[in-house]
Amino acid sequence: MLKLRPVLLAVALAFSASTIHAASLPNGVVYSANEGDGSVSKIVLSTGNVQTTPISVVPHNVQISPDGKTVLAVGTAKNNGGGHGGHGEKAAGAHSDGADAHGDAGLLILDVDQLDNVLQTLPSGDHPAHIVTSSDGRYAYITNADKDRVSVVDIQAKKITAEIDTGSYPHGLRLSPSGLELYVANVTDNSASVIDTKSLKEVARIPVGKAPVQVAFTPDGKQVYVSLRDENSVAVIDVDTRKVTNRIGVGRGPIQLYAAAGDTMYVANQGSDTDPDNTVSVIDTTNQKVIGTVVTGKGAHGVVASEDGKYVFITNTLDNSVSAIDTSTHDVVATYQVGPNPNGITYRSAP
Repeated sequence: MLKLRPVLLAVALAFSASTIHAASLPNGVVYSANEGDGSVSKIVLSTGNVQTTPISVVPHNVQISPDGKTVLAVGTAKNNGGGHGGHGEKAAGAHSDGADAHGDAGLLILDVDQLDNVLQTLPSGDHPAHIVTSSDGRYAYITNADKDRVSVVDIQAKKITAEIDTGSYPHGLRLSPSGLELYVANVTDNSASVIDTKSLKEVARIPVGKAPVQVAFTPDGKQVYVSLRDENSVAVIDVDTRKVTNRIGVGRGPIQLYAAAGDTMYVANQGSDTDPDNTVSVIDTTNQKVIGTVVTGKGAHGVVASEDGKYVFITNTLDNSVSAIDTSTHDVVATYQVGPNPNGITYRSAP
């Protein structure tokens, strides 16, 4: 098997900015993980400038650190393909498979301003998919799809300190607002795992529906929304009872979802590579109803919001672009061309 090299490619490629650029966009930066060529794109919202930098893994997900100083990217070697639960949809969001059971160095910690500056190269576990960090930034939690577990990386100690069993093919994961629980979507197990972050053990496994891909907490931490790719719907979990209380129909093939603007959840509908969707469903979490649909680009996949909740950013994996949505109007106010097949996305505020 190929071993990942700790040295990144130092070439940065500049792409032209959006066809539309809104002056009212926040003074922030958006990063996309581009699986088509193994790169990360950096979008400076104040100028519309986009810079794309090749890295040494094929990143499926990126995450800004809590202090905003680094970007964490996870991925595997650039030779093989996988997907969201065995569909093999390479063009619609597949990720590489090449890490071995010893935890190859698939976690890269990059300088937010110079993505070719690799600050650390750390183990990630096998087939890393998604990553989140503890609130203090010391620990990274990474789903390992092929091993049915979550790896816990101590960034200071530079090693994996725990492996937590989950359901089959864990993919998206999010930390609760309190930081006490981690919810994980298990794609082929049709369940969501609940992990206690103190004991680092799975404490519950909740049946949710067909092909859960990602989870998202409401800001108050009382509910978890789960995208059900093969049902074209979103399940709603009551955190106290750990039971599904509702299902909400959305677009075709929902992938990622993210809470913004208080009581609103945004769901990216990717469809498939042969029949892509290009919409984002907007859900009122108070009434648990879809209140709007936004047309973005083909293969809508990743979702993140600005810190003030005024804008949501969507990766369009078949259009090689990122859309910016104004949450007050639900209009697309900017579109940025990034690297090929963008998937994961993250946001940081700029001073």
